Amino acid sequence: MLEPIPDLLDDNLKIVFVGFNPSIRSGETGHHYANPRNRFWNILHQSGLTDRVYDPREDRLLLTKFGYGFTNIVERPTKEAAEITKAEYKDGKVLLRKKLKRYQPQVVCFVGKGVYNQYSGRRKVEWGLQKEPVISGMKEFVAPSSSGLVRMKIIDIIRIYEKLHEIVV
Repeated sequence: MLEPIPDLLDDNLKIVFVGFNPSIRSGETGHHYANPRNRFWNILHQSGLTDRVYDPREDRLLLTKFGYGFTNIVERPTKEAAEITKAEYKDGKVLLRKKLKRYQPQVVCFVGKGVYNQYSGRRKVEWGLQKEPVISGMKEFVAPSSSGLVRMKIIDIIRIYEKLHEIVV
C-alpha cells in the first residue's frame, strides 16, 4: 500500500487546492497531480495562475513562489476516486476542515464538484465562487477536476480557472 503524500500547506496562502485523493502516480512520486494524463499543471498556466507549465516535482515551488498549497479530502492514493470509502470521506472531511481553519487561505479551490459535494454535504453545486461557504469568512471556489477522464472541453475548464485567477490577483 502506498503512503499518503505530504500536504503542502503554510500560513498566508493565496489558494489551497483540494483534490479527491492522490493518484497512484502521485503516491509513487510523492508529488501532487503527478499522473501524466492529469492536466492540472497546464490548466494553471493556461488560466494565468502560473507563469509557465510546472512539473509535478515542482509542487513545493508553487507554495513558496505563488502561495499555492495542496491537500486532499482523502489521503490514501487510489487508481480512481470510486475506490474511496464513505468512512474515508467522513474522516477526511473533518480533517480537511481542521486544516482549513488552521491555515485560513484566501481561497480554497476544490478540484472537482465531487470533492466539494463530499466536503460540504451539498448536492447542487455551481462552478466558481460559492455564495455560502462551509467555513464562515472563507472563499470557497469549485473548479472542474483536471483529470484526463473529465469530458469537459479543456477551454471551458480553463475559463473557470481564469475566474479563480481573477479572485486572487
